[in-house]
Parts: sequence; C-alpha cells; structure tokens
Amino acid sequence: MPMPPLARSLSAKLLVLTVLFVMLAEVLIFTPSVARFRLTHLEERLAAGHLAALAVEAAPDRMVTEALTAKLLAHVGAHAVDLVQPDSRVYMLARSMPPEVDATYDLRDSGFVMLIADAFSALARTERRAIRVVGPSPKDARLRVEVVMDEAPMAEAMRDFAVRILALSVVISLITAGLVFLALNALFVRPMRRLTASVVAFARAPETAPPPPANGRGDEIGVALHELADMQDTVRTALRQRERLAALGTAVAKINHDLRGILATASLLSERLGESADPEARRVTPRLMAALDRAVDLCGQTLSYTRDGVLPLRRQPVELAALVDEVAPEVQAGLRADGVRAEAAWVNAVPAGLTVAADRDQLARALVNLGRNAVQAGADQVTVAAAPASGRVTLTVADTGPGLPPRAREHLFEPFAGSARAGGVGLGLAIAREIARAHGGDLRLVESTGAGTTFALDLPA
Repeated sequence: MPMPPLARSLSAKLLVLTVLFVMLAEVLIFTPSVARFRLTHLEERLAAGHLAALAVEAAPDRMVTEALTAKLLAHVGAHAVDLVQPDSRVYMLARSMPPEVDATYDLRDSGFVMLIADAFSALARTERRAIRVVGPSPKDARLRVEVVMDEAPMAEAMRDFAVRILALSVVISLITAGLVFLALNALFVRPMRRLTASVVAFARAPETAPPPPANGRGDEIGVALHELADMQDTVRTALRQRERLAALGTAVAKINHDLRGILATASLLSERLGESADPEARRVTPRLMAALDRAVDLCGQTLSYTRDGVLPLRRQPVELAALVDEVAPEVQAGLRADGVRAEAAWVNAVPAGLTVAADRDQLARALVNLGRNAVQAGADQVTVAAAPASGRVTLTVADTGPGLPPRAREHLFEPFAGSARAGGVGLGLAIAREIARAHGGDLRLVESTGAGTTFALDLPA
C-alpha cells in the first residue's frame, strides 16, 4: 500500500485540527472579552455620570445652567443623568428634550450569560436606540446612578474592539498552531512516517528492506522502533528457515522414492548376510538391519513433515485406552540410540470408555512419536494416562528416562533443532505438537528430571 498524499497525511490532519482547536479556544476567550468591554464601557459612563451630577450639589440653589449642563452631559456622553443619594435625594442633569428610552439595562441584576447576550445583541443591532443604564456608582457603591445614552457609539466601539481582538486572535491562533504543529510533527508525525515507511518497505521486500532508523528515544515511539527492528529480525530468520525447509522438503520428496529403493535393496542383501557361514557377518547383520530400518523411518518422517505437516483431520469418536494398546507394538519395535531394539514396558493407565473426537491415525502418530522419543532416550517404562476436565481431556506420557538435556529444552518443539539424542532431527515432538494444535489442543512439557520426563497432550473432548 503506497504512502498517502500530503492532503490526506497525518501531518495535514494534525495541522487542521490544531488550527481548529486553537481557534475554538480563542472564540471562548473572545466571547467574554466583548461582554467585558461593554460592561466596562457602561461602568465608565456611570462613573462619569456620578461626577457630573455632583456639580448640582456645588451649584447655588442646586441649579446648574443649561450651558454647563450641556457640557457635563457631553463629557459623560449621555442625554440625562440621575444620582440617587442614600437619603433618597436625587441630583438630576438632563437636556431640555431628552429622547424616549427604548430599553433599560440594570447592571445590578445582570448575570454572566445575560451580559454576553446583551453584548452580542448590541453588536448585531443596526438601528439607533436610546438606552437607560442603571447601576451602583463605581465611585461609591451606596449611590445609584441612572444614565440615558445613545447605544450606537458604544456599539461602534464594541465593533472596533471586536475586529482588533479577532485579528489578534487569528494571529495568535496561527502562531500557536504553527508552533504546536512543528513540535508535534517533530516529536510524533515524522517518526511515525519513518516507522510506517519501514513497515511498508519490509512488507514489500522482507529480505532486503533496511532496518527502522534508531533514534535512541526512550519513549513509546522509541520502544516501538526497537521492537519493530527485533520483530523484523525474527521474521527474516523465520523466512530464511522456511526457505531452507522448503528446499529440503523438495529435495527429500524427489529423492525419497529412489532412496527407499536403495534401502530396500540394502535390506535384502543384509538378510542374505545373515545366512552367511561367517560368524562375524551373522553377528553384525542385526545391527545393520536395525540401522537400515532406522534410515527408512527417518526418511518417512522427514518427508511427511516437509510435504504436508499435519494431514487434514477425519474426526471420529476414538476410545483412548484401545488406541494406546494399538500403538504399543509400534513403539516397542523402535530402536534405542545404540541401535538395539527397545524392550521398554508400555503401561496403559487410561480409564476404559474414555473417548475424544479426533483423527485416529493422526492421534496414534502423535502417541507413537512421544513413545519412541522416550524409548530412544533410554526409558525402561512409558506410562500413558488420561484425565477429563471441563470439556477437555489431558493425555500424559511419562517415561523413566534420564530427562531432557539443556539444549533440547531450549529448542523444544523446533524441527531440526530440538533433538535430545545424537543423530536425531527433532521432528517427533514438532509433528506431535502440530497434530495436537490441529485438533484444537496443545502439547506441553510438564517436567523433566533425572527420574524421567512427562509430556501432556491436551485435547478437546
């Protein structure tokens, strides 16, 4: 799969999301800022109205000339000002013909949401209105000030402020988004692109793809790169091993027929040697025959594994006790490591009547492999037992042999690597485990000591 274009890349998505989220944050800041600007503007008008109304108290007979009244109201930016004292005295300043009030806003009862709603309502309104603003004096909270003023100048100032704050918000958003994008791109996106490119290259050419770049990071991306490199090495090793096994299987399949013919001829000649008058020839003939039988058996195992692995299963009810008795002669006909025919005891401890749904031939093949491994390792007795539990059956194969050497335990169940004896190929356990897994179970090592080895074959009932 090719790398995505820039428009659909992770970098583009990250940039767009960063800009959107920063703009959203700026909107959340812009909204209360506009409301706060309007509130501050109205409070300034109330404070100016308070100071202007105090001129009434200083004037003779509390009468202010029309000229001074006009100057004071112009300074406040209002048509009328009322200052209510705690003793209910009222100082008033008003033009001769004040306009009719269209709306009244009492700042004493305005909440946060109402202030925001009133601010945006003023921004959107186009008609000219006269409004009355009521609130405590910012100079003395005991005094109440009422100001009648035009809303249009305030709305125009709010629009100028909104444009400035919006432009500033856009600039801040772009700068912040750019910095966040560059940081995230350097920390996450570019390493992820390198990681993705390494995965794509490895998928296309596992053998020749370069390893992912090492950057020495100790965070999650660094761990991912390190684990990816280890995984690629493991997969390459597995692929090389599969190629060797495939080549080996092809070679064995080609020469197996001819090799069996050669071994059959050698067996016939060996039998004639057994009829020889030479006592030395008669003495070595049994061992020669045993070696030839072992060679034939080795070829058969290798061919079966490399060609088919585990054959398709033909499930049927299998009585385990009868099957264990059936494979006993084949196990006891095996050879020990020194070429002498085995004389190990085969003990059947499986309860009578216990059955499983399995392929009879394949399950017998697994038991023979386990039994022969035990006999070839030098066991004098092999005991097969079974116990049902929770819809499953566990077959245990325990021998009295010397136990598995350390090398065999390290490569247990690995074909061509897990043999416990010289000259072995380690296919017996590998085949037995594949048979168990094909049935939906598994083969595991229970224990291996100097007193013997026990394997457990778990199967669904």
